[in-house]
Amino acid sequence: QVRLDESGGGLVQAGGSLRLSCAASGSIFSINAMGWSRQAPGKQRELVAIITRDDSTNYAESVKGRFTVSRDNVKNTVYLQMNSLKPEDTAVYYCNADVKKYSYSRSFTKYWGQGTQVTVSS
Repeated sequence: QVRLDESGGGLVQAGGSLRLSCAASGSIFSINAMGWSRQAPGKQRELVAIITRDDSTNYAESVKGRFTVSRDNVKNTVYLQMNSLKPEDTAVYYCNADVKKYSYSRSFTKYWGQGTQVTVSS
């Protein structure tokens, strides 16, 4: 079994910062891409940021220049540093990871965390 545990969400004023963490554990041989998505009330889940194993990154236009995604391959952990937060960043943030459980696994499987609430007050 593979588990992703998120932490770091909370309530912050507009202009403030938060750092989310997500640690993957369990039956893990290797992890390819890791990333963050978010879902606001009444809206579809959207990709926020993604980082590959060799640290290539991609961001949603709405967070470029404000959010930074990083990872620690030894700890199987992905981070999301969120600066200059806006009320429209309010959402449940989900991490995900593309995991190969065994050396003989043919492909990667995407796993999701349970989500952490981020609320930005105006």
